[in-house]
Amino acid sequence: MELSEAFTRFKPHFLMLLSQITQSFLYFIAEASFNHGMNPHVYITYRHIVAGILLLPFAYFLERNKRPKLTLALFGQIFIVALFAVGLTLNMYFASMRLTSPTFVASVTNTISSVTFVIAITLGLEIVHLRNARSMAKVIGTVVSLAGVTVMTLYKGPIMRNLWRPLIRIHRNQNIHEEWLKGSILAVSCCLTWSVAYILQAMILKKYPARLSLATWICFLGGAQSAVFTAIIKHEPATWRIGFNIDLVSTLYAGILISGIYTFVQLWCTDKRGPVFVTVFSPISTILVALLAYFVFGEKLHLGSIMGATVVIVGLYMLLWGKEGDLKVHIAAGEQSYPTYNKTKDSNIQKTASAAKDIQRGEP
Repeated sequence: MELSEAFTRFKPHFLMLLSQITQSFLYFIAEASFNHGMNPHVYITYRHIVAGILLLPFAYFLERNKRPKLTLALFGQIFIVALFAVGLTLNMYFASMRLTSPTFVASVTNTISSVTFVIAITLGLEIVHLRNARSMAKVIGTVVSLAGVTVMTLYKGPIMRNLWRPLIRIHRNQNIHEEWLKGSILAVSCCLTWSVAYILQAMILKKYPARLSLATWICFLGGAQSAVFTAIIKHEPATWRIGFNIDLVSTLYAGILISGIYTFVQLWCTDKRGPVFVTVFSPISTILVALLAYFVFGEKLHLGSIMGATVVIVGLYMLLWGKEGDLKVHIAAGEQSYPTYNKTKDSNIQKTASAAKDIQRGEP
């Protein structure tokens, strides 16, 4: 195999791996910014404004002939999607990270696929055949993942002893990280609303198939929603001030690399290999966060977090193995496959494609 051929073949793998590495550092950069004094809700507002400004020119020029007419009803639906994808979910997400730890939050979010699967079954978007091995794998994987997050939430366990001094020390406000139960509830709640966001996004894409334009709208509307929420709970003007320090670095890093470039990479890999391929890489971020937290930043790891994260990842891969079987069935039947699977006319195939897309993870 020639070098150029190998690069073309494994380009999606490389891009997804690089994206997960980039996302792993986000947890610690954001935590350092919060400990420096930046308000998480202000961070979400600024981050999505930056991402919206970055995506706007690409969405405008690349999708000029693809965007449908934006009616008032359609705008209202996009507003609701933005509320669940950004305004509500991410505010709970980063609030939970302040009250727990980056390792815990990164692990818990792996259950989004399982929660989405349960919602898809409830809405009739997913069909389970109890006599089929892959269908059973999806059910068992869902149960295992939810059991793992339950262990992480209710059981901390003893602290694992650090083998050496941390290479990089992040100053932590220990009082913030003491409200573990409250932070755990917020983390689990954000997984639920994030799953709802994927369901709603799959539905709105049928009416508004311009992905970049939709992402731009979600960024701007989500940022505006977060700004209103912040203004209600924080009345001090100083809350919105940001200087040339870790706060600015964190905002630009998340806005440009995660909400901006990562969105492009994720969409491209989804078109090339499908949402199951994209989701398979999600546990890599969890593993990298745990390794960085323990060996580089000297974070205290609890036995319950390690046990729960392991169970969550095992359950996730069982679920993904079952989902991959669904896609192979449609390809074998001569139905449209990636990258054009989402354009098929048949309603049953649309439901299956939407359910597959539902398990796709968005950026934190």
